[in-house]
Amino acid sequence: MQKLFSIIIGIVILAGVLFFGGAFYIVNESEQVVITQFGKPVGDPITTPGLKIKKPFLETANYFDKRFLAWDGEPKQVSTRDKRFININTYARWRISDPLQYAKSLSDESRAQTRLGSVLEGATQNAIAKHDLIELVRSTNRDYVINNEETNDQSSKEKTVIKSGRDELTKEILEIAKASTAELGIEILDFQFKRINYVPEVRKKVYERMVSERKRIAEEFRSQGAGAVSYTHLTLPTKA
Repeated sequence: MQKLFSIIIGIVILAGVLFFGGAFYIVNESEQVVITQFGKPVGDPITTPGLKIKKPFLETANYFDKRFLAWDGEPKQVSTRDKRFININTYARWRISDPLQYAKSLSDESRAQTRLGSVLEGATQNAIAKHDLIELVRSTNRDYVINNEETNDQSSKEKTVIKSGRDELTKEILEIAKASTAELGIEILDFQFKRINYVPEVRKKVYERMVSERKRIAEEFRSQGAGAVSYTHLTLPTKA
C-alpha cells in the first residue's frame, strides 16, 4: 500500500513538474512555433495546430503569426527623374514564409516591420528616381492634351508615351523587395501606392493655376455672352 502511495505521489510530482515547467503548449490555427534551446532554434517549425510537448525548463516555444500581415509606410518626399518633388504613401502585405529562418534573422514582428520599411522605402525611392512623374500616375497611353497658355492654340497637343506606367512600377518595386527579403524568411505578397501628391509648395501653385484657368474660361464665356446680347440689340427690327 505504501509503495502504491509512493508511486501516485511520484506521478503527481512529475505531472506538476511537466505542467509548471512548460512542457505542454498549445498551437492555434493562426500560429506557428519555433522551439529554441538556450536561444538557438532546435528541430523543425511546428505549423500544425494542437497540444504539443517540449522539454521543460530547457526549451522555449516562440510563436509567430501565420496570417497575412500589413506594412504601412510613413509619408515620404521623393524626386522623380524629371525633378518633380512629390509626397508618397505606400503599403504592403506580407507573411512569414519560413519561420525557422525568420526566427534566426529577425525573431519578432517589430524588427521585421523595421527591416521591411528599410527595404521597401529604398526600392521605392530608387524606382521613382528612374521614372518621370507621368509614368507614376498613369498606366495607359491614351491621348494627353496640354493647353498652351501663352498662345492659347487649340491645336497644341502632345501625346505622352507611357513606357512603364504605375502598374509596372509597382511590380518592379515588388520584385526588388522580394529578392531583398527572401533570406529573412518573409514573403512580400503585395505592394501599392496609397497616395501620390505634390509637395505643399508645388500643390499651392497648381491650385492657383487651376483657379486662374477657370477664371479665364469664365471671362471668355461672359465676353461671348455680352457680344451675343449686343448683336441681338443691333439686329432687332424697329416698329413702324
